[in-house]
Amino acid sequence: MYLASERFSGSVTETALGEFERVYSYVYSRVGNRTDAEDLTQQVALKALPRLRDGYPKPAVRAYLFATARTVMASFWSGRALLPEAELIDDLWIDGRGVELASPPDAAAWLERTLAALPNHYRRVLEFRFLRGYSLRETAVEMGTTIGNIKVMQLRALRAAARVTSTH
Repeated sequence: MYLASERFSGSVTETALGEFERVYSYVYSRVGNRTDAEDLTQQVALKALPRLRDGYPKPAVRAYLFATARTVMASFWSGRALLPEAELIDDLWIDGRGVELASPPDAAAWLERTLAALPNHYRRVLEFRFLRGYSLRETAVEMGTTIGNIKVMQLRALRAAARVTSTH
């Protein structure tokens, strides 16, 4: 299926991190705005990295990152259409949205330890945004703050979570 030279004995995370410059360039070429391209590339990383497993060949990792980037950009552009949710067809609502997903026990334990080490407001913003899939607006409403504040809080929460993980 893949050539021996395409196999990679190192960490799939290292491979993915090496590809993010290309992903950023791809996203930037589509959105034309550096700030949006950085945000979208960050979203690609948040969605793709947890799902990658060691042993995948480089071309498969690259293909998965670009597929994830296309999905993230589709969400971005649909949000830019500024179509109010009330005008959407009722069939588009996903039952169970906002319900926590089940995960493998070791991943759940790691996540629980990481979130427990964060201040309450950081933990809540990460839970709403990534575990329950809330939009920025929905998260802001739940937390009683502005969308801009949620963006800043999310960035700080992700950085704090990275620091917590690096010390474990």
